[in-house]
Amino acid sequence: MMNGTHVLITLGGYVNLDKYRYVYFVLLLTVYVFILCSNCTIICLIWIHRSLHEPMYIFIAALSLNSLLYSTAIYPKLFVDVLSRRPIISHSACMLQCFFFYTFGSSDFFLLSAMAYDRYVSICKPLHYATTMRTTNVKIMLVLSWFLPACQIAVSAVINGKQKICSSILGGIFCNSSVNKLHCVRSQTLANFGVFLFLNIVVVPVLFILFTYVKIFIVVYRRCSRAREKAAETCLPHLGVLFCFSCLVVFDVIGDQMEAEIPKRVRLFMMLQIVVYSPIFNPVIYGMKMKRISKHIKQMFRQLGK
Repeated sequence: MMNGTHVLITLGGYVNLDKYRYVYFVLLLTVYVFILCSNCTIICLIWIHRSLHEPMYIFIAALSLNSLLYSTAIYPKLFVDVLSRRPIISHSACMLQCFFFYTFGSSDFFLLSAMAYDRYVSICKPLHYATTMRTTNVKIMLVLSWFLPACQIAVSAVINGKQKICSSILGGIFCNSSVNKLHCVRSQTLANFGVFLFLNIVVVPVLFILFTYVKIFIVVYRRCSRAREKAAETCLPHLGVLFCFSCLVVFDVIGDQMEAEIPKRVRLFMMLQIVVYSPIFNPVIYGMKMKRISKHIKQMFRQLGK
């Protein structure tokens, strides 16, 4: 039994690290550079062009910023690990990474909820849009989208940090909820709070988003084809991102609950999906599907090509 503060945890999720060390590094570095460039492009375009200074595009910029924060909490440590002879992390640093991983991951669902509400008011209650989605309310939604998940994940991190450690080998390449398997005794309090967190920061936002879009599609179905096209243009990318994020949450849950039954190569593949695809979805989907953003991206590339 060890005091968690002084434990060094071995990250044992890599496959043939000695053989493919530089392959891992080049691939991860390439993905990280793409994440930085694509998300920064979306943020800068929305910042520069006043025509994009609307709540919907501000939330898209917030999603891209969240992706940058999420990636920065994971990738630098991955670079160090793949170039190290033995990938290790202290228990305190592991808990900090776990905190950021779930805080920024959960914030995506809260930001998507805010976007869904914005679309609902815009399409279903257009006369109230200017009042409801004024700048002050948008700022409050943005703050709560980061503050609420952070507070709830912090409670879980505090409970987790007080547990005694009996194992020092983690079956992943970064710290997530599988760190609970290192504890000497399974904490029922931590397990119950984990279920509460999952319901509160994933299930409730997803149900709210689905309910909101059902209401939207019911309203636009009764209107002209032009209204349906406009609603589809702005709403379908949001639903696409929601579907992708939900799949990654399923990957994380399955990887945690069935770690012993899943082959190591499959588990590594699933963890890579989580850190690769999640930060890429926003710029790719919104950059291609949102006409006003894609127009500015095309203009930017044309100017760079001159």
